[in-house]
Amino acid sequence: MIRELRRWARKHSARGRYTPVGVTFHWVMAALVIYQLIAGWRLERLDVGAARMGAYADHSAMGLLILLLAILRGIWRLMIPGPINDADEPGWQSDVAHLTHILFYTLFALLPLSGWAMWSAITPSEPLALAGVLPIPPMPFGSLSIEWKLRILEAAEKAHGIGIIALALLVPMHIGAALKHHFWDRHDVLEGMLPEIPNSRSHPQGLQHAPLPPEAGTAPIDG
Repeated sequence: MIRELRRWARKHSARGRYTPVGVTFHWVMAALVIYQLIAGWRLERLDVGAARMGAYADHSAMGLLILLLAILRGIWRLMIPGPINDADEPGWQSDVAHLTHILFYTLFALLPLSGWAMWSAITPSEPLALAGVLPIPPMPFGSLSIEWKLRILEAAEKAHGIGIIALALLVPMHIGAALKHHFWDRHDVLEGMLPEIPNSRSHPQGLQHAPLPPEAGTAPIDG
């Protein structure tokens, strides 16, 4: 099966493009990350109460969904390598790109896990629900003392805060680098990650224009 998938993927990578699966992973996760940054900013401005707890539960559940997608995307990348494009030429830009991917995956793990730890440390009455569907139990902090729960909560909050700052800086840097590669360097990086729009119109080969009527005073034009 993996061999067949790789053969299918080579049809895309040979043209410098990622597979539709890879493209879907990228843009769905990008949308979720931006949504999470905005939702987290709004969450901090809600008053303490049921509305804030509900928003926090939704925020945490969405973060766990990002973690799941990151794991699935990592597995997909291990099975199906991406294309070799202009940005893969040896040099500092390639090194920075690889480091950026490592940082993104690190944050995709750090932020959901620290948020899950924060939720678990406050002893919630209801479990989280992954994407609002799959119940996720809290981390096993129930038997710990209040003092230890507060320590875990404080450490998780610090880790989460650092992760948010790093992600908020990394996202515009990543977007800026992609635009630089596309418009300044004329590289094919961005084009390879954009969704491919199939051309459904038929274009018969050898079609010629019909000759103009005699009164037009012109000779037929070959296409």
